[in-house]
Amino acid sequence: MGLTRLSSEVMKSLLIVTILYLLNLPQLLAQNNQLRGWKAGVAKVVITPQQPLWMAGYAMRNKPSEGIIHDLKAKAIYLEDSCGEKALLVTADILGFSKVVSDRIRDTLKSKMGLSKAQILLNSSHTHSGPVLSEALTTIYPMNSDQLKNVEHYTEWLIKQIVNLAIEAKLNIEPVKLYSKNGVVRFQVNRRNNQESSLLKLSELKGPNDFAVPVIKIADAKGVIKAIVFGYACHPTVLNGYQWSGDYPGFAQIELEKIYPGTLALFMQGAGADQNPMPRKTLSLAMQYGKELAVAVERVINENMDELEPKLATCYTEIDLPFQKLYSIKQLEKTTKSTVFYENKWAYQMLDKINKKESISTLYPYPLQAWRLGNQLLISLGGEVLIDYSIQFKRIFGESVFVLGYSNDVMGYIPSELVLHEGGYEGYSSFMVYDLPAPWKSGIEKRIIDGMILLERNLVFNSSNTSK
Repeated sequence: MGLTRLSSEVMKSLLIVTILYLLNLPQLLAQNNQLRGWKAGVAKVVITPQQPLWMAGYAMRNKPSEGIIHDLKAKAIYLEDSCGEKALLVTADILGFSKVVSDRIRDTLKSKMGLSKAQILLNSSHTHSGPVLSEALTTIYPMNSDQLKNVEHYTEWLIKQIVNLAIEAKLNIEPVKLYSKNGVVRFQVNRRNNQESSLLKLSELKGPNDFAVPVIKIADAKGVIKAIVFGYACHPTVLNGYQWSGDYPGFAQIELEKIYPGTLALFMQGAGADQNPMPRKTLSLAMQYGKELAVAVERVINENMDELEPKLATCYTEIDLPFQKLYSIKQLEKTTKSTVFYENKWAYQMLDKINKKESISTLYPYPLQAWRLGNQLLISLGGEVLIDYSIQFKRIFGESVFVLGYSNDVMGYIPSELVLHEGGYEGYSSFMVYDLPAPWKSGIEKRIIDGMILLERNLVFNSSNTSK
């Protein structure tokens, strides 16, 4: 009888312990996940063309490349949080990923790595000393058929390099800690409001700016820095020659990798489509701005940065942006008489589409993306985004938000409502450079801001990614 009673008491105790354990299981799992922390892998690859190619960015160029200042590179960071949520950041020393090229890369990565569009961020530095890619700015240069084939071959090669780069980054994964903070540097100048030719005579600069330098530090378990991700919102247009170069972002990455041996430095381009480095046009200035930016990053790293909790959330969507009314045949015929090569070529192409009765879309699927790394919000937009958007989003989400342009699809300039009304290159004529059917219609700023606000609200930790 005593043994039976004892066994009964033991069973009751075990049952109570089991119930308490089950009740506390979610908390125990959460604590275990916290102990797991972040994991990250990094990788890089040289993407300098091995033969002369036409260079992207300046319509005035009249021949292919001639030599090299320093190698162009693509770099990647593969991230996993404590619950196994994943993300991949790829940066590249190119003018921009077109939608066709970006979709091919992301579709392949989905097939090979199981990553959705929400989890993949492709950001280009927008150097104007990199190669022309297929489906992007190929119409603004007088390339012959052989030169066009070389561009296509290089683009195919580049896509394979970036896919392999992402896979390599995942293979290099290890436990890490993440930190973030904003720095500052001030060599950007609003080019719409300040004449470069009279810059040295100006006692003050005009126009909106955003001098922030977003920085993410990734350190291993011993505190050794594995990677530094940093950004700035300014055109890489110091150099305009015929030699391959990452321009000032390239020099900044080189400088940081000298300061921190064994560290991978990745540059993210911000929303600085109307910001130029000034003065410019010399190699010494490109090196100077690179060093200035690197020192700004170094200062942030040497100060107290915010450690990011190992929680990751990613969202992505595409919203329709409308174009203005298409040119009439009469307007197109008039534009064919333009002395500007890309303008008359664009007009002839549009007339050819009309004659062939091809459909011409009046909407563009514009990409928006948002990531949350712990408490650090990072938002990215497609196209050449003007600084007004960065200022607007910082008012909405706070000064600490990281705002990127030139991400996932660089299809043209993205002007604010004010610049769209003012016109000029960014607000009007640049659509021909990018082979768009017409300028953007009024109201795109509100569509983009509303779309990003909605996307940010959908960022939920440990939930399924949203991807169109």
